Amino acid sequence: MNELLEKGKLRLKWAESHMPVLKEIRERFTKEKPFKGLSIGMALHTEAKTGVLALTLADAGADIRLASCNPLSTDDSVALALKDAGLKVYAKKGETDEEYYRNLNAVLDGKPDFVIDDGADLIAMVHTSRKEVLGNVKGANEETTTGVVRLRAMAADGMLKFPVIAVNDAKMKFLFDNRYGTGQSTFDGWMNATNLIVAGKKTVVAGYGWCGRGIAARAKGLGASVIVTEVDPIRAIEAKFDGFEVMKMEDAVKVADIVLTATGCKHIVSEKHVKVMKDGCILGNVGHFDNEIDKNALKEESSVSKVREFVDEYKMKDGRSLYLVADGRLMNLAAGQGHPAEIMDMSFAIQALGMEYLVKNNSKLGNKVYTVPEELDSVVAGIKLKTMNVTIDSLTDEQRRYIQGWEEGT
Repeated sequence: MNELLEKGKLRLKWAESHMPVLKEIRERFTKEKPFKGLSIGMALHTEAKTGVLALTLADAGADIRLASCNPLSTDDSVALALKDAGLKVYAKKGETDEEYYRNLNAVLDGKPDFVIDDGADLIAMVHTSRKEVLGNVKGANEETTTGVVRLRAMAADGMLKFPVIAVNDAKMKFLFDNRYGTGQSTFDGWMNATNLIVAGKKTVVAGYGWCGRGIAARAKGLGASVIVTEVDPIRAIEAKFDGFEVMKMEDAVKVADIVLTATGCKHIVSEKHVKVMKDGCILGNVGHFDNEIDKNALKEESSVSKVREFVDEYKMKDGRSLYLVADGRLMNLAAGQGHPAEIMDMSFAIQALGMEYLVKNNSKLGNKVYTVPEELDSVVAGIKLKTMNVTIDSLTDEQRRYIQGWEEGT
């Protein structure tokens, strides 16, 4: 136990030392205590970078309860270190579905004033199975694309009962976290799970949003021949212009050595794809939920055995072998350590400032999903540039008048 605790403390310390933006915010929060007397319930991937955010909010005066937003994404050493630091943590790696929801319920048992969610399971529970805490919750932040989509659907149906800040839609989040973070951490998880090479392999990337863009770019950089599948014609053209093949999934899987899904939608790889998939294909998912790859379709036509810690072999009745990484869950966290600390520094800085904005402006906000104010993006970008020792130009008064006017054309 002491060894695990020490490991968690070291991981927290390492992450903290590479998160200078959040460090500057934390120093101010520690002095000002903007969350004094408030309870914040969190459902985030319980690993080192999340730990630094949780400790930042605690230093700002909040009473923190933290659960994982995914059954396989917890770093047990970090969870133990956070408990040792005095936080209430309800998370372990490899949770059953029952344990997962029990831990989310434990967070809500604290009757939070505000919620920070990733995937919107916690927020959905407040509106359904735990309505008795609805009167306590004054607002929430949502971290990821999948959750924002769910919450906008709730708002459109008139079901959302408190304001939500769409942290995912901040430029300092999605342009870096979704693209560069997912791009790198996907292959960190891949290498750890398979110990196989990417170069020379036909790699299918399902979805060309910001996550898909990052994955495709990193796959290309590793020497893969990349194929993109899409349902959006504009994104498909973007992928083509970026130098990738674009195909329908049913054609792509016939030649794919690797298939990676990153769409936020279900059954991207379905039964019809499984039936024609190339022998030896390795499937992985980096979308939030484990339904992008239809696991039932794989199981129905096969016998299953574990061949590595994070890889299952599905031996099909026709003799083909298909492989699934991390049970179809977030491969970059279930089989890796998630996004780099420098990336999550920016995302969690937005989380911290977004929560401060929500607390200060709660009474003015309606029950809908809000975009992060642009000034918060600018604050985080400014601190990040400073920590990187980068300076940029500024407009002169003449230039500012020019771009704001319309009469002068020369």
